[in-house]
Amino acid sequence: MITGMDRLVAAINGEKSDRIPVFCNLLDQGVNELGLKSLYEYYQRGEYVAEGQLKMREKYGYDNVWSLFYVGKEAELLGCKKILFSPDGPPNVEHFVIQSYDDIHNLEIPDDFIHHPVFAEELKCLQILKREVGGRYPICGYVTAGMALPALLMGMDKWFELLFMGPPEVRDELLTKCSLFCRRHIAALRELGADVIVYANPFGSTDFVPFPYIIKNAIPWMKQDLSAGLQGIVYYCGGARFNQVIETVISEIGIETYYLSPLDDIGAGKRIINGRGLTCGVINDIKLIDWSEEEVKQEVKRMLTAGMAGGKFLFGTILMPYKIPERNIRAMLDAVYEYGRF
Repeated sequence: MITGMDRLVAAINGEKSDRIPVFCNLLDQGVNELGLKSLYEYYQRGEYVAEGQLKMREKYGYDNVWSLFYVGKEAELLGCKKILFSPDGPPNVEHFVIQSYDDIHNLEIPDDFIHHPVFAEELKCLQILKREVGGRYPICGYVTAGMALPALLMGMDKWFELLFMGPPEVRDELLTKCSLFCRRHIAALRELGADVIVYANPFGSTDFVPFPYIIKNAIPWMKQDLSAGLQGIVYYCGGARFNQVIETVISEIGIETYYLSPLDDIGAGKRIINGRGLTCGVINDIKLIDWSEEEVKQEVKRMLTAGMAGGKFLFGTILMPYKIPERNIRAMLDAVYEYGRF
């Protein structure tokens, strides 16, 4: 039996399997698989999240599972006291840890993620996933880049103000602490068996900051974040475009897997990477809420036509909205399984 890991390894090596690997990033939908009443209840226990991931992978037949609960979990590790649980959208940070510059000075980065109380449920989830599908299906973890993490701690507006207007010594103190957090988070996920680590950095996209700023400021901090090695690292800009920076990231850092934006030209991204890594074509999963099944099928066909030639290609989604109808999830995956065969 060909496994998701077989497909991923073949794609990375430029070899053919039965079809391209498919990463379908369903998170909140796990609550329905378990018949629970709310996302709050679902995310209280690592056993629930692991079971949800396993059930959804089995149900739909795609190639990965996630240890990620929600992005705000990182803020909770640093003292966030309240997460907003929406009935129809992903959980989000409601309490910002940083209210003043003194809070930056007092911010403490955990030495030991694995035994931290806030990490306990993610630890359970990872252990279950490793036991049940380890080595057969890639286990994905998620980390926020040091330059992006402050937005979860103080809000995007305040972070933009500090980042670009200073004071520089306070900005650099916060970036130093957040980069240390990122490195320790990566280390914990690796130790617990995550095969793929999605490194999310919107500040590595020209949709957020100018290209010269990325060269001068973002790249050095990325190098620090990833200084322990690039094994399993996937470059992702939170859905923002980054074809323009791929060449720089390859030459300056050496990351080999690129999770494109739905707004990026897949063919152009593939030509830039030019066999030096894995290109991940990503569907606009917001539009999956309203598209017809035929529109979904045609979009998948277009994407695979643009990306499959020459191999080293993966089909992916972002973090699929809770409101996507199940018929469109199935239409998308059935189309990939049909058109993604070799």
